[in-house]
Amino acid sequence: MRRSRRSVVALLRAGLIATLISTGLLAPREAHAFKLFGITLWGERDKGSDVIDPVRYSLTFESPGSDKDLRKVLENSSLLLADKEKPVSGDLGVVVKAREDRERLIAALYEQSRYGGTVTVTVNGTPLDALPPNPTFPRNAPVPVSVTVDPGPAFTLGHVTLEGDAAGLDPAKYDLVPGKPAGSLVIIGAANRMVNDLKAGSHPLAAVADRQVVADHATNRVDVTLRIAAGPVAPLGPVTVTGSKRVDAGFIQKYSRLKPGQAYSPDELRKANDRLRKLGVFSSVTVKQAETLDANGAIPLTIDVSEGKFRYFGVGATYSTIDGAGLQGYWGHRNLFGEAESLRLEGSVSGLGQNGVGDLNYAAGITFTKPGYLLPSGTLEASIKAATLSTDSYDADTITGKLGYSYELNDYDTLSAATALEFARVDDAFGKNDYLTFSVPLEYVRDTRDDKMNPKEGYKASLSMAPSYEFLGSNVFTNLEGSISGYYGLGQEDRVVLAGKLSLGTLFSTGDLADIPATRRFFAGGGGSVRGYAYQGISPRNGNDDATGGLSYMTASLEARVGITDTIGLVPFFDVGTVSTGHVPDFSDIRAGAGLGLRYATPFGPIRLDVALPLNPYPDGDKYGIYVGIGQSF
Repeated sequence: MRRSRRSVVALLRAGLIATLISTGLLAPREAHAFKLFGITLWGERDKGSDVIDPVRYSLTFESPGSDKDLRKVLENSSLLLADKEKPVSGDLGVVVKAREDRERLIAALYEQSRYGGTVTVTVNGTPLDALPPNPTFPRNAPVPVSVTVDPGPAFTLGHVTLEGDAAGLDPAKYDLVPGKPAGSLVIIGAANRMVNDLKAGSHPLAAVADRQVVADHATNRVDVTLRIAAGPVAPLGPVTVTGSKRVDAGFIQKYSRLKPGQAYSPDELRKANDRLRKLGVFSSVTVKQAETLDANGAIPLTIDVSEGKFRYFGVGATYSTIDGAGLQGYWGHRNLFGEAESLRLEGSVSGLGQNGVGDLNYAAGITFTKPGYLLPSGTLEASIKAATLSTDSYDADTITGKLGYSYELNDYDTLSAATALEFARVDDAFGKNDYLTFSVPLEYVRDTRDDKMNPKEGYKASLSMAPSYEFLGSNVFTNLEGSISGYYGLGQEDRVVLAGKLSLGTLFSTGDLADIPATRRFFAGGGGSVRGYAYQGISPRNGNDDATGGLSYMTASLEARVGITDTIGLVPFFDVGTVSTGHVPDFSDIRAGAGLGLRYATPFGPIRLDVALPLNPYPDGDKYGIYVGIGQSF
């Protein structure tokens, strides 16, 4: 019986190359004169213009067998195939690319449990390994390259033996089950997960001590032996910050929430890395642990940062056929006093093309944010904003000052409280009135979404209330609101994501409806609510058919986010909402809209185009709505 050993190095190399393929780190980069959102707009350069001594090749790629999925994996792994229209640099460049391709294809075979497969490559009719060190090929035609892959049989796992500190672990928990596929990444991943589990038990020096993999070609089985060394239990030692220049190192250490003496946890190191990145002041953050324990038996840590640009500015635009176009601009500083304090100035104008110059909506504001205030998990925010708002329901000029504090209870839950003072001059169904309102907004948010801009799983729930006192009318009122949105991906790659949102609100007051500012009454409609209706256009009406706003509301949305390609998606949606004069929605006047959306994925979130039809429009309302913006609707 013939037995052969596949070395640990070979398996590691196979797994590493396959990982680089899957993450795109080895993918080729295209060169274009100008690109926007991945689309070449003009000036595509010749694909060989940046190559010294360009040499082109022709490719014959053969992968016999009936396994279409395996053939697709192999074809996707081949850079010779992906780059067949691009020249390489010199004759040696053809050989180097062919050698690299053979390694990639072998790695792909190992990943697919094909340990007996072969990859045969010839260049200009000569086997790859028989070529001279500096070959020369005729330049009168592309150099012929032939790749033939014989996948061989699929191997399964045989005996699985865990030794050392892994001896008490269950191999099945790590997908090491006899009879199951023996892909190289399965074996490598199992060992890494064992190490990670031991590290999670405060063993910072846990490592793979030995890995033996034996492929038996007579039985097509792979026997695996893994030995894991846990090392001692150790707490965190000193935390050192390197690379900081204008951001205070003490603040970085404090905000990381990594303290000497606390239990070692890889998860806490990852969270520290993530929260430092989210500050926006660093172009890179790396939390590294030492290779040995210190004299006190603790594991020292180093937080290495690279500071980014602190000043930034930007512009944006939105469009709706109902509410018109909008332009926004902002300028900010991310590190005002050396502890990641941010200052942001922003302004916007909307209603362009829909309203006259005198009825355009303007907004301007300044916001100051100080992370890590009082406590590492706390954030202080102060702002003052002024706005003019002209809607189908009311016109309002407002100026609002706000001082708030938010506290992260854990990775998912946040509590916030604020004080706010708002002056509003409102022209609505009750005439022209002035309001001066002091409020104490309170909010609890739980957010488990995997991606804030384009979630595919998880949910976001919020509860808020805002006890308020209106000075000019001596009126006390309180808004109570709650919302929940959920996301569920279907298929292996979440090509279809079902998304839903439900929002409810009620308002209690010691006065009449007219004693409450229109900016605090409830309305619905618009691109972020019930599409197909004007912004704030859904409302109870008085005898003159003027919108008054209500004391309660309900809105709900359902979407199916279908990925057509990696960048293009279609989104059929259905929205419904109602606003009532009572404290509980009575559903006597439900407004619904439905339509289809288009999404284009970008690094900063999907670009959104929605076309919506109101299913029961108001007599004088719009018959359709088109909305353009950035980010999902919810």
